[in-house]
Amino acid sequence: MLKGPGLPLLLLAVCLGAEGRNQEERLLGDLMHNYNPHLRPAERDSDVVNVSLKLTLTNLISLNEREEALTTNVWIEMQWCDYRLRWDPQDYEGLWVLRVPSTMVWRPDVVLENKSQTYSTSEINLQLSQEDGQTIEWIFIDPEAFTENGEWAIRHRPAKMLLDVAAPTEEAGHQKVVFYLLIQRKPLFYVINIIAPCVLISSVAILIYFLPAKAGGQKCTVAINVLLAQTVFLFLVAKKVPETSQAVPLISKYLTFLLVVTILIVVNAVVVLNVSLRSPHTHSMARGVRKVFLRLVPQLLRMHIRPLAPVAVQDTQHPLQNGSPTGWSLTAGEEVVLGLPRSELLFQQWQHNGLVRAALEKLEKGPEPGQSQEVCGSLKQAAPAIQACVEACNLIALARHQQNHFESGSEEWFLVGRVLDRVCFLAMLSLFVCGTAGIFLMAHYNQVPALPFPGDPRSYLPPPD
Repeated sequence: MLKGPGLPLLLLAVCLGAEGRNQEERLLGDLMHNYNPHLRPAERDSDVVNVSLKLTLTNLISLNEREEALTTNVWIEMQWCDYRLRWDPQDYEGLWVLRVPSTMVWRPDVVLENKSQTYSTSEINLQLSQEDGQTIEWIFIDPEAFTENGEWAIRHRPAKMLLDVAAPTEEAGHQKVVFYLLIQRKPLFYVINIIAPCVLISSVAILIYFLPAKAGGQKCTVAINVLLAQTVFLFLVAKKVPETSQAVPLISKYLTFLLVVTILIVVNAVVVLNVSLRSPHTHSMARGVRKVFLRLVPQLLRMHIRPLAPVAVQDTQHPLQNGSPTGWSLTAGEEVVLGLPRSELLFQQWQHNGLVRAALEKLEKGPEPGQSQEVCGSLKQAAPAIQACVEACNLIALARHQQNHFESGSEEWFLVGRVLDRVCFLAMLSLFVCGTAGIFLMAHYNQVPALPFPGDPRSYLPPPD
């Protein structure tokens, strides 16, 4: 319960409040009496209604690049003069402001896209709002109400009044008020989640050149795995970019470049594997190839390659013409060449050695009376064995010569593959580094200009305080 002087004050406030509301209701009734919201507020048909526009940006929500749709939260402020809504404040006890729903009054048919207006320019004149005698040629941002976007940064926000000279002044669309938003992407998200992984994965593809030249299968496996990973990243980016051929994003260009480099690495690995596995049985190396890839290129690349002796002089031993007086020993290779069991070969060896030794001892002692025919018979008996030994030694020497020739030819092709591998490594490394640096420089210099419109010296920003 209220006691004392509080009760009269409360009653006075209620009376004043009721009286204030009654004045607003009376004013609203008087203004809306015979008011038609569908009629243009012009006292004469020739009068033009001036409509001032002001756009206040409160939030840049998102940009759907695939659908090319920008979502923002803005307030559009339109001002005009309606002569039918005039009153004398003294008639309503000093009431200066009256707030009514917008559906009760006439409104200019102006949409945000500003692509169509119902009224021609002879009825409505669009213009930018003015404050303190200065035209607001920018999108207004309230620092207290604005929320910054985490992906996009606003660089310029000009507003312009445009007139279509080609269109007749009586038609709609002759004049437009355009609000521009020049935004720039904040690249940190894409650098961490797309660009850095792509660069690291592509570096793995370059490292396959450190595998031996004959490990072509492992090289192709690593390169194809890298290619699949890059394809996954390309699909992820393709889902976000718009389906248009007018412009290609730099991230798509870079991923395509990495795909091309990886495919070239796979081709290089196949070619090097084909060269390194050649042999004298399948290919003959030309002198020019041997001179370029085994002498000139290794010297230019500072490669340490053991010089190979010419194939024609690798085995300088001449075939034996006579049997050795001390005999000859058998090896496993000789057994294979002769195609005889070891026991039989040893038996023949002992037999041949004995015959030859006996004949030589008799020759050293000199012929004794009556033994000349016996010595000749011994030599005659040992001659086939000596001839067989010489033929067997020549056969073994020929087999070793052919084996050395084959190994030397295969070694030369392997060295040629190794040199090709080094050349491809340097070429792909240079291509990867130069391409990556070039695309990154393109992104670095692809900045929003200092002024919103080329050739227009105005910055379209509020003057500094």
